[in-house]
Amino acid sequence: MNEPMVETLRAAISGALDAQTVEVIDEGKMHVGHSGEGEGHFRVRVVSSVFEGQMPIKRHRMVYGAVETWLNQGIHALAIEALTPQEAASRT
Repeated sequence: MNEPMVETLRAAISGALDAQTVEVIDEGKMHVGHSGEGEGHFRVRVVSSVFEGQMPIKRHRMVYGAVETWLNQGIHALAIEALTPQEAASRT
């Protein structure tokens, strides 16, 4: 598990998007044998009010913008779930 990168991504996303919740999961072990030998595969779930009124593609761009520094320095794949607080509450 790449704990330093998990914490780096969590802090970057939380700060940039004023997120109420940021979950970062290192999925590298699920992708061994793929490009990068499984390193750099992450799944994020972000809950933030800044997503209110934004289309999913815009939300994803906002998350990518928050982590752009690491896109070529440790991130090979990034799965994103970007929700408003109301959307997150209705899914639990």
